[in-house]
Amino acid sequence: MITIDGSAGEGGGQILRTALALSAITGTPVRIERIRARRPKPGLQRQHLVAVQAAARVSGAQVGGAELNSCELEFTPQEPTSALRGIAGTYEFDIGSAGSTTLVLQTVLPILLHAAGPSTVTIRGGTHNGMSPPVEFLQDSVLPVLRGVGIDAAVELVRHGFYPAGGGALRAVIQPWSVRAPLSLLERGKVIDRHADVLLANLPAHVASREAQALKHALHWSHREVDEHEVEAHGPGNAVLARLRFANLTARFTAVGEVRKTAEAVAADCARQIERYLESDAPVCEHLADQLLLPLALGAGGRFRTGEPSEHTRTNAAIIARFLGEVVAFTKQADATWLVEVAARPV
Repeated sequence: MITIDGSAGEGGGQILRTALALSAITGTPVRIERIRARRPKPGLQRQHLVAVQAAARVSGAQVGGAELNSCELEFTPQEPTSALRGIAGTYEFDIGSAGSTTLVLQTVLPILLHAAGPSTVTIRGGTHNGMSPPVEFLQDSVLPVLRGVGIDAAVELVRHGFYPAGGGALRAVIQPWSVRAPLSLLERGKVIDRHADVLLANLPAHVASREAQALKHALHWSHREVDEHEVEAHGPGNAVLARLRFANLTARFTAVGEVRKTAEAVAADCARQIERYLESDAPVCEHLADQLLLPLALGAGGRFRTGEPSEHTRTNAAIIARFLGEVVAFTKQADATWLVEVAARPV
């Protein structure tokens, strides 16, 4: 059994998600201690607990300590034969809060890629909050890159869910990973287009209008490049989502409205993310970099250029190393970008 300190490095839920997926896929029992110990609310919160339950269900694992606020967990998977790494089927998981549906999906996706047949997963909870990637990030940034390494998965936004009401849902269809190809993502390629959408649910229309205006002013974008949309949701919610499409990938940037945060501040947040990304020519943003490590390690490997790796990304690499060895290497380049190389270690 591998024992992992859940407070190490970045110390967040990514340690839990990566460890659960690799435990199920490799058949290695894992004990995670001090889960999120340095967070304001330590231990397993609703979305983390559902991620544990989901990982156990799709892999047939036995779990100890799967309770709200638990800071210790034992996860014992079945023997990893080709039929047991992931159990194909139709699954539904309900977080019961505005906890992130995309992060729960991030936990079960690698496992179900190793199943013998296709799976459909519906997850209810939050789809747009400030602490996790929105569904559009998976649709436009993550999954198109993963298709290039042989992964066939699609995600549909069923209903928007904002903090704190939640009530949103996504649905994913995941095919078995039959052919693995290496990734080489070193350049963005030619600019194709750029666009932003301002989402508004159960709030005054002027909020979206102010955000759209502020974003256009900050980025010098035209009226045609920013749209406003009223969406259905259980409670109030607001988000600004921008898309920069290049020949080799699509970059997504999101700012989510919060209580006592002005519309202009939300738009400025999104604009700053875009400006930071465009300061260098590295194609992979820090959030996409984090999402690529595990699929590349489990597949045929690959390499990509990014900005300075975040502590979140380095922590993810360290957890992967506990199961697969030192397969991720970070090298700073002369132009201040970083080359990330992932050696193949398929199981």
